[in-house]
Amino acid sequence: MDSTRQRLAILHPRRSLGTVFALSFACVTAATTLLGGFVSYSVAARMVRVDQDDVFRGVVGDLHQQVVQQPLSPPDYFSVSPDRDSPRDDLSRRIRTDVQVLGAAGRVEEHGYPALKVRAADRAAASHSRAGHTVYYRTEIEGDRYRVATVALGGGRGAVQVAQQYSDTEDLLRELKERTVELSAVVIVVAGLAGWWLARRIAGRLVRLTRVAEDVARTGRLDTEVPVAGQDEVGRLGRAFDGMLGRLAASEEIQRRLVQDAGHELRTPLTSLQANAALLDRIDRLPPQAKADLIADMKSETRELVNLVNELVELAAGDRDAEQLTEVTLGAVAEDAAALARRRTGREIVVDADDTVVRVRPSAVQRALSNLLENAAKFDRDGSEPIEVVIRGTRVEVRDRGPGLADADLPRVFDRFYRADSARSLPGSGLGLAIVHAVALTHGGTAFARNRPGGGAVIGFTTAPPAFGEHPRTAPTAHSATTCR
Repeated sequence: MDSTRQRLAILHPRRSLGTVFALSFACVTAATTLLGGFVSYSVAARMVRVDQDDVFRGVVGDLHQQVVQQPLSPPDYFSVSPDRDSPRDDLSRRIRTDVQVLGAAGRVEEHGYPALKVRAADRAAASHSRAGHTVYYRTEIEGDRYRVATVALGGGRGAVQVAQQYSDTEDLLRELKERTVELSAVVIVVAGLAGWWLARRIAGRLVRLTRVAEDVARTGRLDTEVPVAGQDEVGRLGRAFDGMLGRLAASEEIQRRLVQDAGHELRTPLTSLQANAALLDRIDRLPPQAKADLIADMKSETRELVNLVNELVELAAGDRDAEQLTEVTLGAVAEDAAALARRRTGREIVVDADDTVVRVRPSAVQRALSNLLENAAKFDRDGSEPIEVVIRGTRVEVRDRGPGLADADLPRVFDRFYRADSARSLPGSGLGLAIVHAVALTHGGTAFARNRPGGGAVIGFTTAPPAFGEHPRTAPTAHSATTCR
């Protein structure tokens, strides 16, 4: 397996993100530059060639009109003094034209500069009876390329050869092509360097984030510093990654504390059970009352251990509850929790709730309310007044007339496994209010506790208010106040 990976690594070496960006940027720029250069050169070359050809055909057309409109002879096209106008002058005004005059039978009456070759077609044109008969062809003279047109004067009097050198145009276009290729090469190199520089700026932070992620995966340390510079997507990724590590570190710390606290709390009932189990070997020798006390103590410790384990499971599962958010009225959830608490405790419970519709996880909220009601019943066992559940909007309060809370206990009542001095003789694990706090946090709210005027305590929680722009809705039912007995 390792050898296969090594061969794959050799065949497909890893490339950094910066290299990929730079190569991609250079390739796209090269393709765009080459395509633009090719199109520009093709259009320019076509325009130049068409323009030169049009000019040459215009000159030949002028010559054709001259010989058709009036009878002209070879001497009319001889070189004359610059001070005199002649038909030949009209041929050379528009472009630099090489003119050679042929007489009867194709004899050269006046050579051009350079001298043009006289072919059989030229001699035939010189002997042609119809004026304006034209022969086109291309030739090469002294290494230069020319386009040539031979126009008959008519009546066998001769012909005029007009030649245009187009090798200069092709040389110019060839030079333009070379310059275009050179410029494209420079643009590609500059684009590659710019892409490399830009890729380093863009990918540099991603590379640093990758290194941090690899360090976290290798060392398991969640307190690693994460680079979060910038307001773009890379900066947002860094901040999200930093926040994720922070939450993971907090979760790890909570788990560590939960394990430590759970181990401490489980040690007491387990130690008691172990001590009682050691007495089982000689239970037959114990007095009947001692046997009854031993069995009762083991049942009590077992029940306490089961409750503790169940609450630990609920607390651990509450942080990652998969229950979907559902639109309900908190009053309906409170009615269910009150009915359950009535059966368990036999206490009178009054629910006073409005009809605001909220989005919550009903089972989790009902579990929190049940814990609050059982907590109130436990601390107000001998109370004669009803336990009250008051719900207004997203705020839930459970009010009792028990002994209340000591000032020193108020900041810690929602801590895991915390039990006030006055509650140490009562059953419970110290996790009920911690579960309430966890449920409130998962719903974007908070838990609170205070003493009630006239005696007793008010303990409750809130859920998240409606999103910005939304308004609380009320269910189509009347305001309710229910007494459960």
